[in-house]
Amino acid sequence: MKILSAKQTRAWDTYTITNEPITSVDLMNRAAQVFTDWLVQTYPDNTQPIVVFCGTGNNGGDGVAVARLLHWLGFEAKVLVCDFAEKRSADFEAQIAALPKHGNISVEWFNMAKDLPEIMPNALVIDALFGSGLNRPLEGEWAQVVGHLNQLPNEVVSIDLPSGLISDEHTAGESVVHADRTFSFERPKLAFFFPENAERVGEWVFESIRLHPDFERKTDSIFHLLTKNEASALFRPRPKFSHKGRFGHALLVAGSFGKMGAAVLAAKSCLRSGVGLLTVHAPRSGNIILQGAVPEAMVSADHRAKYWAEVPDLQAYSSIGVGPGIGKEPETAVALQGLLQGYDRPMVLDADALNLLAENPAWWKFIPQNSILTPHPKEFERLFGKTKNDFQRNDLQRYKAHKHGVFIVLKGAHTAIACPDGECWFNSTGNPGMATGGTGDVLSGLLTGLLAQGYPPKSAALLGVYLHGLAGDLAAAAGSQEALTAGDLVDYLGRAWLGIGCL
Repeated sequence: MKILSAKQTRAWDTYTITNEPITSVDLMNRAAQVFTDWLVQTYPDNTQPIVVFCGTGNNGGDGVAVARLLHWLGFEAKVLVCDFAEKRSADFEAQIAALPKHGNISVEWFNMAKDLPEIMPNALVIDALFGSGLNRPLEGEWAQVVGHLNQLPNEVVSIDLPSGLISDEHTAGESVVHADRTFSFERPKLAFFFPENAERVGEWVFESIRLHPDFERKTDSIFHLLTKNEASALFRPRPKFSHKGRFGHALLVAGSFGKMGAAVLAAKSCLRSGVGLLTVHAPRSGNIILQGAVPEAMVSADHRAKYWAEVPDLQAYSSIGVGPGIGKEPETAVALQGLLQGYDRPMVLDADALNLLAENPAWWKFIPQNSILTPHPKEFERLFGKTKNDFQRNDLQRYKAHKHGVFIVLKGAHTAIACPDGECWFNSTGNPGMATGGTGDVLSGLLTGLLAQGYPPKSAALLGVYLHGLAGDLAAAAGSQEALTAGDLVDYLGRAWLGIGCL
């Protein structure tokens, strides 16, 4: 699903108005109806008073229209209009004119922030001050209104995006509404996917307002949301007359003394990917552990007992994953260099493989094209340096993916997959319960197994990340986020496959 810029979204509105055709006011009414339907489902108590803070642009028009619709549904809706510039859009004026002449909608106008009234503590506050057209930080009276809203004990819901938040770039300063929930029209905003905006956006959802589909088909974007539709389209059914040789032979280089759990998790996950054969190369001390914990995998024992120090024969393997639990012994570093130099197909690099790469940047030239790197934020920082904000980090991630011809999977909420072709995908699955040791090892094994089966690297990266997050969601739903362990993800990978239509 394409994530469009604010400029593209405004053009989409205009295209819809021209080609559906529909008037701009009627399109605003349609958007307000979609928002209101969601709001009433989320907050069904129509005895709860609702206060709508409106600006005088189109976002304010949305707020006025919502107040009217809530009034018809029996809610007590009060509109507070911040008319500081005395500049009103035509559609805002039309929505004001459409308010019923009689009823319990109260509309109050204010030209100074200090005159805003007290809000009842049980009221739901709707933020409709500014929409996605904002391109600079709020100042003066507007900043005071935002400060006022953020000090309220009330629950706050923002229409389209929190007022003061710039949708496509880093928002400096503190003058941004901190919403509890944000409802976005048609598509989520790019700003929603970055940790720096988590407290501003709160829990977000989006729904279509039926903008014209032809515009999206003809419009390019480098940013995408990875959803079930995209993941399901990548899935390749297994032919009836299949055998294990058809689904590849993966090699996992993982584990060290005291960290064999990482190898076990990666191996179990790799097997759940559907791979035909799996060999795990590990220190000799891990042989009994692996043979007992993962009997379906073969073990290639290193000559060192406690850490990886030699490169096995690589000819038999259709993919390689390296890094989980390997440590950073000097001999391990030498072995990693040899592995990178000795294999010319895409591989998966994770954990200490990335930390060793950060310490040896000359090795970048040895990494096979279209390999998949899976850093968490600290590993990313070690590899590429610090950045000032999340937007800058995303710029750097995309630049490095293109420069080195690799896929960089930056793990976290809405895991970002930067591709060599310049695209960046944000994942829609996963939950905070996955912030626990070993979940990255599960992802490494899953990606390695998908590569071994012949999935193209881009498909493997997208499908693997989606399935990994979905397994986490299913596990959390069955137990809890708090009790979630990395092993639970392995156990729920089968159901995750079923969740994308695998039968």
